[in-house]
Amino acid sequence: MLTLLAVVFIAWLVFGYFGYGRWIASQFRLDDKRITPANRLEDGQDFVPAAPFYLFGQHFSAIAAAGPIAGPIIAGMAFGWLPCLIWIAFGVVLIGAVHDFSALTSSVRHGAGSIAEITRDKLGGAAGRAMMAFIWLALVYVIVAFTDITAGTFVSGDEALAGSTAFNPGGAVAFASVAYLCLSILLGLVERFLKPPLWLATVIFVPATFGVAYLGTMFSNVFAFGHQTWGMIILLYCIAASLVPVWALLQPRGYLGGFVLYSAIALGIIGIFFGGYTIQQPAFKSFDVGGMTGLLFPFLFVTIACGACSGFHGLVCSGTTSKQLDKESHARPIGYGAMLAEGFVAFMALVIVMIASNELLYGPDGKAFAAGKIYGNGIGEFLTLLIGKENLPFAITFGAMAFSTFVFDTLDVGMRLGRYLVQELIGVPGRLGAVIGTLATVALPFFLIFYAKPGSWVEFWTLFGASNQLLAALTLLSITAWLYKARKRIAFTLLPMLFVLSITLWALVSLVIGNFQASTGFDIKMVNGLASLVLIGLAIFLVVTAFVKLRSEGRTPPDLEPEAAF
Repeated sequence: MLTLLAVVFIAWLVFGYFGYGRWIASQFRLDDKRITPANRLEDGQDFVPAAPFYLFGQHFSAIAAAGPIAGPIIAGMAFGWLPCLIWIAFGVVLIGAVHDFSALTSSVRHGAGSIAEITRDKLGGAAGRAMMAFIWLALVYVIVAFTDITAGTFVSGDEALAGSTAFNPGGAVAFASVAYLCLSILLGLVERFLKPPLWLATVIFVPATFGVAYLGTMFSNVFAFGHQTWGMIILLYCIAASLVPVWALLQPRGYLGGFVLYSAIALGIIGIFFGGYTIQQPAFKSFDVGGMTGLLFPFLFVTIACGACSGFHGLVCSGTTSKQLDKESHARPIGYGAMLAEGFVAFMALVIVMIASNELLYGPDGKAFAAGKIYGNGIGEFLTLLIGKENLPFAITFGAMAFSTFVFDTLDVGMRLGRYLVQELIGVPGRLGAVIGTLATVALPFFLIFYAKPGSWVEFWTLFGASNQLLAALTLLSITAWLYKARKRIAFTLLPMLFVLSITLWALVSLVIGNFQASTGFDIKMVNGLASLVLIGLAIFLVVTAFVKLRSEGRTPPDLEPEAAF
């Protein structure tokens, strides 16, 4: 049954790429004769044309962080695996990949401009500023959700490893993750000052990346901190990651993290097709599993979030990838194809829930384990198929460390993008602006993590997922406006936009009501409720602005089509 589902899912992704994806590409009239910004504005720093294989790897590692892992695990445990599988399959092909592909192509056609810049160009300055504010608040909740879930992974133990009093599973993951970051910094320094051949650095540092997981099992009690302490430490890391040069941390960490990501995918394929596992969890539980976010409609969709559709991807597409696209034809394998690959990552995370016993999903008190721990257990089980059950502590430590490396990738990009937005909004360039932007972006996460109870990541995750997918809807709104004004077909972006917009606004309204009702003062729930209200207001403003502007200006006559459009 599991193998059959995997085969059907993969076949659907293949159809999506060669069928629907090809049709979408024809709507944009991709033309390799058109000079891309990477070539036209090449400067050796930001605008650098890259071979499609290498750009795919960089783009994929940037978008496929912890989102497509945690979301399916949380939703699968809440609602059952079947509705999650249906949403991932249809969402990734018909909405998520369309969003990514369209955002990348739109950015390339507009001089590699950001989503906010495109919004300002099509809908006016006020709309552009509103989009920037929306993106910034969405990024804040990206940081909060991933910080809290990682802190839980660094603290929690693992029932599968119980019985060894000298081994601290959470501490092992923490040590391995810290050592991995130190290894990344060392690689950055070596590359910067010694300049060895890339193959030599790869041969040395990639095996060392896997070696730190083993060191974690040897020094599992070195970093035995509490949940709140780890949350503060991770946020301090975010501050440093936002301010240090990219060569010192982001680039080497991303390079090493790519090998961890591909290794995790390979282990997932081995486990699914050769592990002999059977489905143990129910296909469907209930339309209402209780609590503020217990309704399948709309919360299934915003909980899975990145596994089916992610607004964060649009920021990556328009922020870095569009500046490196060598030819327009590369937009389909990189924009559409990488999102399909992320859909498989989400499927793999869902499989880990499907084959797990309740003892591997819930603690003795009945509370669900953190998604990072569950994922680490699953990848660890797959790894033992190759290295034997006797190496289970190392295998599970590697799996959980893999999850944390994906989280750090998201935190790095999220904090830096948040800093850029604040700098642009306040108009303060240079080092002073960077410090102000970083502190402004990290202030709310510090408050939420400091006052939140351990395990609050589920509340943060739901709001993160809703804001993230609403950002995708607003990105599709800007792209639809561009297509409409250029007299092109709009149904393939308009219909996904309307669906995602409706679902996410529904979820946010529910979160506003639920949080305000549960609040006892100025607490975490009150802050979440206010944030939801602000997001709703910004979204409505953008939708109304788009409607009014497009209605008043109409469509561009065919003979006056702007050169940048088509």
